[in-house]
Amino acid sequence: MSIAIAMSGGVDSSTAAALLAENNSANPSGSSPEVVGLTMQLWNQRRLPQLLGEEAGEGGHASGRCCSLDDVYDARAVANFLNIPYYVINLEKQFEDTVVRPFVEGYLAGETPIPCSLCNTEIKFAQFLTTARQIGAERIATGHYARIRRDPQTGRYQLLRGVDRSKDQAYFLAGLTQEQLARTEFPLGGMTKQEVRALARARRLPVAEKPDSQEICFVPTGSYRQFIDAYLAEQQRQPESPAGEVVSTDGRVLGEHPGIQNFTVGQRKGLGMAVGAPLYVIALDPATNRVVVGEDRDLFRSRFRVREVNWIRPLAAGDAVDAHVKIRHNHPGAAARVEAQADSGAFVEFVEPQRAITPGQAAVFFDGDEVVGGGWISQVL
Repeated sequence: MSIAIAMSGGVDSSTAAALLAENNSANPSGSSPEVVGLTMQLWNQRRLPQLLGEEAGEGGHASGRCCSLDDVYDARAVANFLNIPYYVINLEKQFEDTVVRPFVEGYLAGETPIPCSLCNTEIKFAQFLTTARQIGAERIATGHYARIRRDPQTGRYQLLRGVDRSKDQAYFLAGLTQEQLARTEFPLGGMTKQEVRALARARRLPVAEKPDSQEICFVPTGSYRQFIDAYLAEQQRQPESPAGEVVSTDGRVLGEHPGIQNFTVGQRKGLGMAVGAPLYVIALDPATNRVVVGEDRDLFRSRFRVREVNWIRPLAAGDAVDAHVKIRHNHPGAAARVEAQADSGAFVEFVEPQRAITPGQAAVFFDGDEVVGGGWISQVL
């Protein structure tokens, strides 16, 4: 039996691979599974060359970025260093269909998508598990900072925050199913980033000093607007959202905008107008093609709806639970009442209003360290 470790070329997945390989070496009797390294090739960095600019390295690709050719090189170097089998699997089509295209369509529909959560759900676990099974690996592992445990009373698997709250990635993993959790290991979930870096240095891993990647892997400039324009041009498409009106919260027309895909809730800069007081994007209305702006206080809301909820802890329609709800990754979370609804939906009401609840972002429900469930914000009420 084998375990497939997803190797991105970074220090986290490389250290996780090293720990698994050491565990295998320490048990030569065969009680530990063979470790196989797999790198997922997700995006052709040579696409949309107009975005690469000065970041384009030799060969015309963006160097030093997540999922770049440099990362594949680093992952292979680590696998060779650990003396484990290593393969690169091409998932570019699946990635474009399930992550990149929904990312673009979301912005065109007036939402602010979060591609990392989609990638984890649709690619790094669903597709990765399928590929792992094809090579004989019944289990997978990743370098995520999260934990999994099995409830001895119910037999169900629970997803828990990582011990290092500053690196915790449970928010991005709320879409994982029971089958996926049952076959997954997170070797770093009980460690801090400092401990992981120290382990990498102690083992002299080739990537021990490599910095973390923070950007969206397929957006080389860091500007989603530039990426959307370039992607639509490549696809020979025009944005469905043409220029429209910028209006105040009471309906007064203040100016024009070039397309709602250029804005997100809470945005202040780039509105192209001055009225004497700071203005923020309060809402995007794709039905009327309007951008609604107002004061900072207008951004605070308490109630919203969530679609496509994945309940890791089962909750029947009509049932409710008190939870700590995060509405974006860097949101500290706040107390709320979450009610499960039919058709995989949920209604959430915060005890205290929260700033910039944004359609398209993930809402994740926590009970202490445990992830109860999560889905996509669909409507702010």
